[in-house]
Parts: sequence; C-alpha cells; structure tokens
Amino acid sequence: MGTSLSRLAAFQSLHIVMLGLDSAGKTTVLYRLKFNEFVNTVPTIGFNTERIRLGGPGASRGISCHFWDVGGQEKLRPLWKPYSRCTDGIVYVVDSVDAERLEEARAELHRITRFQENQGTPLLVIANKQDLPRALDVGNIERQLALSELSPSTPYHVQPACAIIGEGLDEGMDKLYEMIVKRRKTLKQRKKKQ
Repeated sequence: MGTSLSRLAAFQSLHIVMLGLDSAGKTTVLYRLKFNEFVNTVPTIGFNTERIRLGGPGASRGISCHFWDVGGQEKLRPLWKPYSRCTDGIVYVVDSVDAERLEEARAELHRITRFQENQGTPLLVIANKQDLPRALDVGNIERQLALSELSPSTPYHVQPACAIIGEGLDEGMDKLYEMIVKRRKTLKQRKKKQ
C-alpha cells in the first residue's frame, strides 16, 4: 500500500510554500534546488514561483514540486496565510547566524502554523548558513524556535544547510517528502474509516 501511495505522489505535483524572514536565504534555496548551482539573488518583493523536479539521491528524487517563495519583509508577511493554505508542505528558512532575529522568526512561524488550514501540514525548517562562523546548531535553532510547542499534529524536521553550495538541501527535501507521504497515508486511512 505504501508503494502505491508513493507512486501516486510521484505523478502529482506537490505544492510547497517557502517562508522565512527577509535575508534568510529562501530564494537562494529555491534556485539551488531548481538549477543545482548558486544564483545571485535580490530581495523578493512579492513572490517567486518555480516548478522543480527534485534531483537528490533519496526518496524525493524525481518528485515534481510547485514552490512558492514568498517575500519575508514585514510588509509582505500578511501574504503568507493565503499562499500557505492547503499546501502539501511548508519550508521555513532561518538564518542560523542571525540570533537576534530568531525570536521574530519564532513568532512568525508559530503564527503561520496556528492557522486552521495549516494544522498538520509537514514543516521543514532549513537552518541555513551553517557554513558561517557563529552559526547556531540544530538543537539551538529547534529550542529558540520553540518547535516542541507546535501542534502535536504538525510533523517537523530541522535540517542544517548551506544554500549557496546546496549542502543539506536534498536531505531536507527527502525528509519533507517522507512527512508528506505519511500524512497523505494517514488522511486516506481516516477517510476510509468514515
């Protein structure tokens, strides 16, 4: 049964929204996944969208995703709610070096995951910029974002990464894909019981 669900997911395009504060590296992550190379970016005013067939070596290889990279400036954050509605997964990118803004990142993350439409939506936190000095480790990021306080129905994974060179991104997408497949399987089983 799991394999048929996995195959089914392989033929569908997953809807993934990418959120995070400005300058966290969301657009760099997006274009590293799309082109597998560094693309110099400018701050996103509005959103970027790309259809990407994932190319990592793991479970997500060949999966088609429609990514929405929504700007992280404070004036654009009200757009996060409509873009994240009914999404298959949320990728939340944080700057691991910018400890001063982690409280703000925590507040915004908790705000978006509390919306009824996002309850249970798999969450991948990309702890970006791990290559830089003073980057906080995954445990520290997890604590400062208070991920244990998210709804118990929200599965999450924190992935250390460096978007510029692509380190950690394929592993993170594999984890997100696994959480999405597991959620779909659970929802399908619940539907059968009704």
